Amino acid sequence: MKDLSPSDLKAILHSKRANLYYLEYCRVMQKDGRVLYLTEALSNKSKENHYFNIPIANTTVLLLGNGTSITQAAVRMLAQAGVLIGFSGGGGTPLYMANDTEQPIEWFTPQSEYRPTEYLQGWMKFWFEDEKRLNAAKQFQQARIEFLHKVWAKDRDLKVEGFTMSDAGIETALGRFNDRMATATKSSDLLLTEAQLTKALYKFAANTTKTAGFTRQHQSTDLANDFLNHGNYLAYGLAATTLWVLGIPHGFAVMHGKTRRGALIFDIADLIKDAIVLPWAFVCAKENATEQEFRQQILQAFTDHKALDFMFEQVKLVALQHHGNKQNETEGEPL
Repeated sequence: MKDLSPSDLKAILHSKRANLYYLEYCRVMQKDGRVLYLTEALSNKSKENHYFNIPIANTTVLLLGNGTSITQAAVRMLAQAGVLIGFSGGGGTPLYMANDTEQPIEWFTPQSEYRPTEYLQGWMKFWFEDEKRLNAAKQFQQARIEFLHKVWAKDRDLKVEGFTMSDAGIETALGRFNDRMATATKSSDLLLTEAQLTKALYKFAANTTKTAGFTRQHQSTDLANDFLNHGNYLAYGLAATTLWVLGIPHGFAVMHGKTRRGALIFDIADLIKDAIVLPWAFVCAKENATEQEFRQQILQAFTDHKALDFMFEQVKLVALQHHGNKQNETEGEPL
């Protein structure tokens, strides 16, 4: 069999890639020019090895959970294909490597001398000015609400579960959010009103799925909280990919705080969390789904609603609004 290298594979823009993997109790390795993961299964009291291919040219993020290892050769191929790697606990949370808080702040990112510079230059043109940075945060919040409207109006499965924008409580919460966002004069004001909106969405989701006594706890206490944590970390992976591809460091946040090294990841992940992760976490918890079933549902929803595409569009829009010369997406995503 002929060995393949990442350069032999058909290039796929990161914003068009479909796969995000979480693996546990396996060994990731390179074999015959491919990246595989090896699992052991007991059959007739003997161990059998099973190999599964990872299509690295169409993958954005690889999360390695409990009981995993990875070879240096596999890391090299993943890096050449532009795949981000993170080591995590069970269920994809918390992210351990390189992490110095309880939240994800960094990922193992592929090294390249040819990352784009224009998006970072555009980001820096506004980031040091408080008013412009606040306006960028407002743009992201507006885009977040627009995406929420779009997904809940389009997704038939969510409609069947009762997730629509016609609820009076949701309309009131969104109206209050828009009013307070328009008058916000600092990022802390935005964080406060954003937290109030999210609380209203949690309440709506809990009532819709008849989840009694729900309280959001990041130290998970029930299935809904488990799934919220898990889904959020998957969204963080997509956000980290977007920023790495466009060459914007994770520390240049517009809303979550300039002292947190990974805060921009939170800003970008918020674009899709309410629309996709939040409702499916409650629906899957109601159905007592397994962790794998929930993950498959979330990843399929990310693909169906082009979540990664949306992240790229919004970050590029904000980055280049104060920058004259604009690149197209192909130039912005060198492979």
